[in-house]
Amino acid sequence: MNKTPLSSEKSITISLKIHLVLVVSLFLIAIIARILPGPRTIDDSYITYRYARNILAGNGFVYNPDEQVLGTTTPFYTILLTTLGVVSGGANAPFPLIAMGINAIADGLTCILLYFFGKRFKAPIAGFGAGLAWAVAPYSVTFAIGGLETSVYVLLIVSVMYTYTIRQYVPAAFLSALALLTRPDALLLIGPMALDRVFQYYKHFSHRGRIDKPISPPSIDPPGKLVRSYITEIIVFVLPLIIWGGFSVAYFHNPIPHSIAAKSVAYRLPSDAAFIRMIQHYATPFMDNLTFGQFGIGIGLVLYPFLYAVGSLHSFSISRRIWPFLLYPWLYYLVYSIANPLIFRWYLTPPLVAFFLFILIGADQIVQKLARGVSKRLFKYTDKAGTRIAVTMSIMVVVITPALLLLQGWTLHPDHGLSRPAPQMAWYELELLYKQAADYLTEDIASSVTPPLLAAGDVGVLGYLTGTRILDTVGLNSPQAVKYYPTDPSYYVINYAIPPDLILDMQPDFIVILEIYGRAGLMKDVRFQQQYQLRNKIPTNIYGSDGMLIFEKVRD
Repeated sequence: MNKTPLSSEKSITISLKIHLVLVVSLFLIAIIARILPGPRTIDDSYITYRYARNILAGNGFVYNPDEQVLGTTTPFYTILLTTLGVVSGGANAPFPLIAMGINAIADGLTCILLYFFGKRFKAPIAGFGAGLAWAVAPYSVTFAIGGLETSVYVLLIVSVMYTYTIRQYVPAAFLSALALLTRPDALLLIGPMALDRVFQYYKHFSHRGRIDKPISPPSIDPPGKLVRSYITEIIVFVLPLIIWGGFSVAYFHNPIPHSIAAKSVAYRLPSDAAFIRMIQHYATPFMDNLTFGQFGIGIGLVLYPFLYAVGSLHSFSISRRIWPFLLYPWLYYLVYSIANPLIFRWYLTPPLVAFFLFILIGADQIVQKLARGVSKRLFKYTDKAGTRIAVTMSIMVVVITPALLLLQGWTLHPDHGLSRPAPQMAWYELELLYKQAADYLTEDIASSVTPPLLAAGDVGVLGYLTGTRILDTVGLNSPQAVKYYPTDPSYYVINYAIPPDLILDMQPDFIVILEIYGRAGLMKDVRFQQQYQLRNKIPTNIYGSDGMLIFEKVRD
């Protein structure tokens, strides 16, 4: 009589051990996949690091001392780096290593949440497959080791949806605020979720506002408790935003990051550029094109939306609260296509997390049903044997295949930088060239009585390593540059072009640019030729450029 309970307890213990092994495995794989390549920091990350360093140095929340400009779109990530910098060297903290550590842990936790999502939607194999895919995906790893806020942002939006689906609304509200303070486009997820929460409110209460008459079916909680819960959610969501918004208005005189306005006028793009780039990306979430070429893109245009639809319907049938997450990648696609910004690769990363999860849930549902049906009808297998075959097939299709496809995007021996296995797209040759330029100017900057003004189109590495005053010619951190855009279209060879009048009016002491940035405009200007001399040329053909050029203002 005692065998059944003991057997049941033993089965539960084994099951818990298996889940623990799977969870720990995902976390460790994610950590190793980021430690192995080492930091390959992207230029934009250094902008955030410079803000954090200036805060710790007592200069304030500034890029250039005495210039209160909000040039970063990720205040929460900046504050997080600053906080950790306090206990790891202050203004001299190794921010690239700190960022990589934060991001590795964030991605490891995201992998675990994806597995729990799979379990919640009765597709644990798909959840594990999505977690493993995120652990090794080049888009995920590249921007984790690149030092951007992407990993923290993705963890926050996944955490928001997971807590929301398990009805932990107060934590979901607080995490939503942090997500918005990490990247403003979190609104694409939080907006629909807020609408869903409002709908739930009216489901609980009459639309006349009489809390004593709940709509059928009645809530198991008393009306007073529900009202307090809603109020608490609003407070924990709004309060961090009010605090940051109030500080931004008082300190920067504007809560909207200046870089958003600058990007809208500095770049020139075809009207369908973002739409085309996004559709290519959505057709190859597992980087299928690296294995199958153009054929993979064509198949992906049909296959992945179909699998996503199957996974979405299955998930929605289990929890209707998941619909904001189901909608998120497509709303993201729509908004970015309409806004048509210059699509940096890290813009493409966030929707992948939902894509991985629901595509693999859809694939898992189809594979397991087909395998069970074939096993039973053609081979007359028992249900138990059919289940084993279905699970085996699902593991092959949903776990192993996506990971192998994504690993095609890795290389054992990168052709520049650290000689360690890394994603091929973890390309930071440009940053290494800017480091050479910064090293070249170190002595000049150190010997100046006052910090010289250095102009550049890419200001991250140069600003962080030189520590001098920076004129951001794109205008992300230098508001004075924005009035020179839109500039003459004939100045553009690629998306970056420097208006000659900006340089001639601001009179920087040094200019560091790729030759192609100034080829059609700045370098043809006779006034510029008279006032500036070429000090050094670092050989490179990046973006078709004839070197990286270092100019110095001619002294009278």
